[in-house]
Amino acid sequence: MTPRPSSSGPDPRKTTGKKPAKAAKKKAPRRTTASANASATTSVSGAEVAVSPAPDAADRERLLAGTHHDPHAVLGAHRVPGGVAFRVFRPYALAVTVLAGELRVGLHDDGDGFFSGLVPLKDVPAHRLLVAYEGTEQEVEDPYRFLPTLGELDLHLLGEGRHEQLWRALGAHPTTHEGVAGTRFAVWAPNARGVRVAGGFNFWDGTGHPMRSLGSTGVWELFLPGVGAGELYKFEITRPDGSRTFRADPLARRTEVPPATSSVVHASDYTWGDEEWLAHRADAPAHEAPMSVYEVHLPSWRPGLTYRQLAEQLPAYVADLGFTHVELMPVAEHPFGGSWGYQVTGFYAPTARLGDPDDFKYLVDRLHRAGIGVLMDWVPAHFPRDDWALAEFDGRPLYEHSDPLRAAHPDWGTLEFDFGRREVRNFLVANAVYWCEEFHIDGLRVDAVASMLYLDYSREPGEWEPNEHGGRENLDAVAFLQEMNATLYRRVPGVVTVAEESTAWDGVTRATHHEGPSGFGGLGFGLKWNMGWMHDSLDYMSHEPVHRKHHHGEMTFSMVYAYSENYVLPISHDEVVHGKRSLVSKMPGDWWQQRANERAYLGFMWAHPGKQLLFMGQEFAQGAEWSEAHGPDWWLLDPEYGASADHRGVRDLVRDLNTVYRATPALWRRDTHPSGFSWVVGDAAEDNVLAFLRLDADGTPLLAVSNFAPVVRSGYRLGVPDEVPAWHEVLNTDAARYGGGDVVNPDPVKPEPQGWHGRPASIRLTLPPLATVWLRPA
Repeated sequence: MTPRPSSSGPDPRKTTGKKPAKAAKKKAPRRTTASANASATTSVSGAEVAVSPAPDAADRERLLAGTHHDPHAVLGAHRVPGGVAFRVFRPYALAVTVLAGELRVGLHDDGDGFFSGLVPLKDVPAHRLLVAYEGTEQEVEDPYRFLPTLGELDLHLLGEGRHEQLWRALGAHPTTHEGVAGTRFAVWAPNARGVRVAGGFNFWDGTGHPMRSLGSTGVWELFLPGVGAGELYKFEITRPDGSRTFRADPLARRTEVPPATSSVVHASDYTWGDEEWLAHRADAPAHEAPMSVYEVHLPSWRPGLTYRQLAEQLPAYVADLGFTHVELMPVAEHPFGGSWGYQVTGFYAPTARLGDPDDFKYLVDRLHRAGIGVLMDWVPAHFPRDDWALAEFDGRPLYEHSDPLRAAHPDWGTLEFDFGRREVRNFLVANAVYWCEEFHIDGLRVDAVASMLYLDYSREPGEWEPNEHGGRENLDAVAFLQEMNATLYRRVPGVVTVAEESTAWDGVTRATHHEGPSGFGGLGFGLKWNMGWMHDSLDYMSHEPVHRKHHHGEMTFSMVYAYSENYVLPISHDEVVHGKRSLVSKMPGDWWQQRANERAYLGFMWAHPGKQLLFMGQEFAQGAEWSEAHGPDWWLLDPEYGASADHRGVRDLVRDLNTVYRATPALWRRDTHPSGFSWVVGDAAEDNVLAFLRLDADGTPLLAVSNFAPVVRSGYRLGVPDEVPAWHEVLNTDAARYGGGDVVNPDPVKPEPQGWHGRPASIRLTLPPLATVWLRPA
């Protein structure tokens, strides 16, 4: 096998491996003194055979310049008057001989790496080439004797922008084509004057491997015999202005480890073991099932671990804490680790930092076998400007919008996708399908949806133009999101999509075919992050308890709109970085009060309508902000650390919250229906108390009471339904085992016939300070 050098240096053609002497010294191809159009003769089994003229001057020039759109029409073997013409383009070769059965024909050297010959044969034979370089000979297949590897259906779907398994058509695929093993390459580059394949297999010189353009699709294709999995490659594109650029494959399914940038030919041989999980994944819709999500940044959860090493630790940890799902911050390849994966260059490749694609499949498989669903952050809003990736891929705006104002993302210095171009929509829709079908991902959390939906997002007047109706909505992005959601839900049973959408856009989780008051169909997401609840509740919690009465509405306002969408309550990575402080550090008071506030807040959050998401490290009250450089402060849990019990207590609470939550359908069965919630008291601002009922479909209740004041409230009366004979405390965030003061209600609490809060009966509870209490019918 030829050496596979990295292409991370300034010239991707450089290599440390040896190549034939002529190539190693970069000498010009051997030229002949004969005219390129002169005839010559060669001997075949003792007979004299006329040799065809070389390719005409125009073909020669275009092939040498890398601007030929159909090299197969010139190179290879072709029936012509008088027999079969063989033409070969092999820069640096000294001689080329055609081998066809018993036939051996030495071709004429036409100069500049071109060789040709005319053989008096009736039909074009299957043939190989014997290529002589200085000091060596290689017997190889002729890449230009093969028919295209893409069929009419593929080309039709590509042209329509409707190829839902685009990754099976484009990219690099080891395969057997016409009985020969090799790799088929295909790339969309409609503005290119020519495209060539360069890689370790040709010493990063693509001169001799030009691709052919397939009709009007803008797709270029080439089958290279003998190239297999593991080879590095890029596409050498000749731009409209004649300049050249080396580009990573947009559909590459594997990449080099950053900062190296080459694509890697990949063939998966992974055997899945999660059949049972997939068989039952669609048993219940996500919004009617328990969902408690642990958000993870894989490279820093346990720094230094690979996908397979993570698979030995992460599933056990998450299962022990009782979360139903993990959400992985972006896994797709990205050049800058400090972007946390949100500036993607390899949309179809799991990051090589932690292993190869089959290693990532192993991690997902192990999570599924542990009973844990896998959500993944997906970033279709924008991409970075790296000159080896998608930006002006073929010399002109292609994946980005052609209007510079529409293309430039104002916040991140990146480029926005052109959602109005069918091929770009196809690239992204198929990418969503790809992760769910090929990697068994259970759902996609779509990043930065708001920045996609509005033409004026982070733009000043004069920096944007209204849509055709005079509005600020990005109609192309709306259509793309609708298509993505509809396609994904149709193709992948049990999948869920989640929108990170921070505005009041109407119908984010409404079906795409149901038109709302704004005149738009729904976007079709399954769930939406409740950013309003997050900001309001964290603001409330940040105040000293004595001031909370003035902010009481921040804890109740979410119920005004709680059923307008299907919500997730996110305490995500975004809330514990860049000076925002960790969750426990946002809380006022001393260390005891900070932990008590966090525990009370988590108890309130888990009882509130909506699914829960908690970022790693917050489950054990990490005091420091998260950093991708070192991840969670696991040492806080070390028994040798004096305060470890404080941190273990918060983690024990999270475990019990999840355990009780999953066992209590009232907390999730009717998350998206008003009949699943009822206020007991929502206006006790002076007391800093909130109390409400969560109700199962059959009316079975859970009573949640939060006291956000630092005082014990004894005999606190709350109205309750009179049909419940007694209430039993099932969770109290002030319990001693969590690090609290152990102010609990140990005995069943029986209702009194005294009406209260508009209900026929009432109970008297002892409310611990800075705590949340859950009670169920005894």
